[in-house]
Amino acid sequence: MLSKSLMFNLHHPHPHHEIFTKPKNILSLTTSSIPTTLTNSTKILVSQKKLVHTFFNKKCNKNILFPMASSISQFDEFHPDPSLTNDDLKPTSIDQRNFSGWEMASLWIGLVVGVPSYYLAGSLVDLGMSWWQGIAIVVLANLVTLVPLILIGQPGTKFGISFPVLARSSFGIRGAHIPTLLRALVGCGWYGIETWIGGEAIFLLLPKVVKNSSLSQSISWLGTSPLEFACFITFWIAQLAIVWKGIDGIRELEKYSAPILISLTSCLLIWAYVKAGGFGHMLDLSSRITKSEFWSLFFPSLTANIGFWATLALNIPDFTRYAKSQHDQIIGQAGLPIFMGLFTFVGVAVTSSTKVIFGHVISNPITLLGEIGGLFTMILAIFGISLATITTNIAANVVAPANALVNLSPSRFTFRRGAILTALLGIVCQPWRLLKSSESFVYTWLVGYSALLGPIMGIILVDYYLIQKMNLSIKDLYTLSSNGAYYYSNGYNLAAILALVVGILPVIPGFLQNVGILDSIPKSFAIIYNNAWFFSLFLAGGLYWILSILKKNQKEIDPLLPNTS
Repeated sequence: MLSKSLMFNLHHPHPHHEIFTKPKNILSLTTSSIPTTLTNSTKILVSQKKLVHTFFNKKCNKNILFPMASSISQFDEFHPDPSLTNDDLKPTSIDQRNFSGWEMASLWIGLVVGVPSYYLAGSLVDLGMSWWQGIAIVVLANLVTLVPLILIGQPGTKFGISFPVLARSSFGIRGAHIPTLLRALVGCGWYGIETWIGGEAIFLLLPKVVKNSSLSQSISWLGTSPLEFACFITFWIAQLAIVWKGIDGIRELEKYSAPILISLTSCLLIWAYVKAGGFGHMLDLSSRITKSEFWSLFFPSLTANIGFWATLALNIPDFTRYAKSQHDQIIGQAGLPIFMGLFTFVGVAVTSSTKVIFGHVISNPITLLGEIGGLFTMILAIFGISLATITTNIAANVVAPANALVNLSPSRFTFRRGAILTALLGIVCQPWRLLKSSESFVYTWLVGYSALLGPIMGIILVDYYLIQKMNLSIKDLYTLSSNGAYYYSNGYNLAAILALVVGILPVIPGFLQNVGILDSIPKSFAIIYNNAWFFSLFLAGGLYWILSILKKNQKEIDPLLPNTS
């Protein structure tokens, strides 16, 4: 199973509330406005470029920073409710928008290069797929994930708002706590898991005399050994040093770590190629399963790989709000499928080479670096794996929970305080017990939480692009006034909450079977679970759209009805 390889490691907008001018209808763009002296092919290219730029409001220095500046001035012109804002929740200013395309891409390099990503394609090869099939599924999954990444990242760059603030538009001023806390819960779990992986890197590469001491003996009440726990806490503390510096510290970490991680990964690949005499052994890894067996594995594997980055795809506005332009956020994020494809290729190539080099397969990169031996190699390995884990963990698993806690109580939490509480919850979840409790933990974890995040994503996308028409009232995102566009029913959008529940419910039977609570379920529920992200996203998004249209029609029939939506 996929988990076997990963086990160890791993409102409708009211017209008088609209601040911005609606973007042109992209369907109305034609080539009729293009000079007739252009060739047909040039007409098409210009039209396509015009369409794309209109959809994303063109570049930052023309149409992105202007509405951004407008939103900031509008924000400053009124007094936002103190329970809904602080310095971390306000729209970013122009001076704060310092993420270039390269820095956005560097973020993804830091996220991708890590122990869990190393296993993704290799785990599919273990299931019987060929090497290229495993890599192709990983790339395809990330191409699918790229679509919501860019779409949800767009309002972050356009309005300078974070994910919790964006969620207020669809779920309501108070209802936004539901999706943000669900995302935070997943982030805290992953934070603990990644931190444990980093601690294991330190432990496994310690001298044998230390690892064989009495301190490495497991204690039942603790669930692990004092030495392993000490390594875990050491890595936990090391991460806080970066978190303490806030988003700028994270940006600098990702920016300067990217070339180091690329260099270390390249060195590992070159070493494997030279020692194994090429990658012929990998190229001989043909499929060991039938066509029907392949398709039975394809969809759950695709869903699991989408679930891998479904977390960050949801709260990507937390980062794109700092992008210099839409062009920068799109170009930077387009690197995700490329980097994932390249890194999973490294994982498959190196793992297959260990069969030739050592006589047996070593799928764990930490164990492999320990086998290579040598003081320099061990020091370099600890540094490389620690850097890879920190860059992934902090960006993917700290920012979203920290911002969710800030949104929950802006007067009590800052980003720094939220990050510290996230780190503490990462200890409370005891990842060493989670990773050792079930062989299918990660597979169940990835697919299971995708059923939570899929419907949230569907609702937010439908709300922003189909209901709000890409227009948000910054003023109403920060007010508890009952006349606010996003106040709905006492601050909760019941349509969004109902759609969220309906999107999750059909996936529950499959989840319960995977964790062993149910012995058997109808085949239809198994199919739904294997496609949990897709199913829940379209079901919740579609239902929310229908409910919103019905609510809008009801208001048009009787405009005297009170605003309880």
